[in-house]
Order: sequence, then structure tokens, then C-alpha cells
Amino acid sequence: MWQDAKALNATANGIFALALLACLAAGVWWLAQRPMFTLRTIRIESMAQDELKHVNHLTLRNGALGRIKGNFFTTNLDAVRLAFESVPWVRRATVRREWPDQLIVALEEHEALGTWGEDGRLLSTKGDVFTANLAEAEEDHVLPEFDGPEGSEKEVLSRFAELRGWFAPLQLVPQALSLSTRYAWTVKLNNGMSVALGREQTSTTLKERVDRLMGIYPQLVTHLPNIETIDMRYQNGLALSATGLKIPAEGAKPKPRPAAAKKNTNNLKPISRHTQ
Repeated sequence: MWQDAKALNATANGIFALALLACLAAGVWWLAQRPMFTLRTIRIESMAQDELKHVNHLTLRNGALGRIKGNFFTTNLDAVRLAFESVPWVRRATVRREWPDQLIVALEEHEALGTWGEDGRLLSTKGDVFTANLAEAEEDHVLPEFDGPEGSEKEVLSRFAELRGWFAPLQLVPQALSLSTRYAWTVKLNNGMSVALGREQTSTTLKERVDRLMGIYPQLVTHLPNIETIDMRYQNGLALSATGLKIPAEGAKPKPRPAAAKKNTNNLKPISRHTQ
């Protein structure tokens, strides 16, 4: 090898190239550590055109800013993004560098639609379950209540939107919606009435049951203004309970009723009695 001039030249050139690369790397590292590249500004922006409503400097300082390490060159953008996404009310974050000493962080906030379950979590308008200050979420109005098996959040959200449309003609508004572990639906309306709709046997089962209730509801409230629960799981009828509903004792002769009232009670099956 020592007599091979070409091999010696190649080896020398390789060593020189490695030394040059090492020097360049050391120079870049030295330059990257200069104080001029210390992060001095972290600018927070909203992904939407509206201003951030719930995220403020205090929550960011406590939840994200203290976890940012490194300078303009060395900070890990993925770690910064995850730090901001761990802050309450933050749904999504993007992070980019801006020369020579800034990070630009764009945030998307959760928009709370209602509460989820019994542990104080919230359901967003996009079907995400998240944890945040419930008092902040209810600043403008009381939130609807939702519940369901794990993974059913988006299904419950979609069904809630449908139920609002179905009950709108009677000016009834769903205030709570639950999906049981057996996938049976129950909705509570703004008049305090709870409606058991049961399981979806077909794609139209729930809509048919709501339509049937809508058809008879005006007549029901005429005779029973304080309905508490209605069970629509019967194929050709319904069951209900109401405050003040009186059921004659066994063997007692019922009082005569007007013909119109008899006509509209064929399908009623009182299942409980409440007296004031």
C-alpha cells in the first residue's frame, strides 16, 4: 500500500474530507449556540379568523411554554406542538420557525357542544371528548348532556343533530341524549319529558317512532299536560307516566269521558302513577 501512490492519495483525500466535515459541523454547532439565536418570541395565532376564546397567556405559560427547550435551531418542533396540544381547550396546534429567534404557533380551540358522561368531560362540535373547565364552557348557556359507550361520540353527535330537526316542528329541543351499552336511545326534551326510543332495528326505526310521537303529542298534552316519560318502543302504541295521572282502583267504575277523549286513548298504556 505504501508504494501505491494512488491509494495513498485517496486515503489522504478521505481523511482530509472527514476533517473538513468535522470542522464544518463544529462551526455550525458553535454558530447555532450563539445568543442571537435564543428564542425570544413565541407568537400565538388562531387557525380560525376569530380570536382565541379560552386559551390565554396564563394557561399557555402553565401548560406549554415552560416545556420548550433549545433555541431557534435545536428546539424540537414536534415536542413543542405536543406541549401546546396538551393545554386545555387546544384541539390542534402547528408550529413553525421564523428567522432568527421566533416560533409561530397556530392553535385551533375546541368548541364545546355539551357535557359527556358523569366525569365532567366535554363533547366538542366535532365529536371530540376533552377535559376543560366546565364553568368556562357554560358561560353563555347551559350545555346539553350526552352519554354513550366509548367510541360512540361521533354517532351520538350525529343523532343529536337529527333529533333537533325532527322535534323542531313542535318547538321541542333535545337537552340530553344517551346511548346505553345495549345501544338503546333515550332523549330528554326542554319541557322536561324523557322519551325512550329504543334500539335501531332498521335505519328508519327512530325516525318512525319520533314521527308517531309527533302525530299524537298535541292530543296527549291536551289531556296530560305534565308528562314525565314516554316509551315509544311499542310497535303500535306507547307507554307514559305523568304527574297527576290517576288510574281507577281495581273494580271501580271509571267515570264517563267525552267521546273525543276516548278516541285518542286507544294506544295509551299508563305504566306508573304520580300524585301531587
